[in-house]
Amino acid sequence: MLDKRTTAKLEEKLKQELATLEIELADIGKENYMNPSDWHGTNGDLETGTADATILADRFEAKTTNEGIVTELEERFNHIKEALGRIKKGTYGVCEKCGAMIPIARLEANPAASTCINCAE
Repeated sequence: MLDKRTTAKLEEKLKQELATLEIELADIGKENYMNPSDWHGTNGDLETGTADATILADRFEAKTTNEGIVTELEERFNHIKEALGRIKKGTYGVCEKCGAMIPIARLEANPAASTCINCAE
């Protein structure tokens, strides 16, 4: 089992990364308020009242690019929220697949890890 000090240190690291991800997601995406785990890419400019085809094409391209980035950020964001939930439940640091302890070195490298190295996909 992880000691309280190590868990607190890793929890703080997770919270800092979560805050950073929230800022990054808000810059290029919009949270689905019905499902806070779901984000959608935006074009960064909500004004769409123009008929200029070039501007509309640029906005569409930006939105498409942002969708891909948002998908990656959203995945990490949700993994971190799940890890923070495991800390609250007292199951943090235990492999979700085999039940073995996740090595501290793995958690320090990736505090959101939910599996040991042997069970990692």
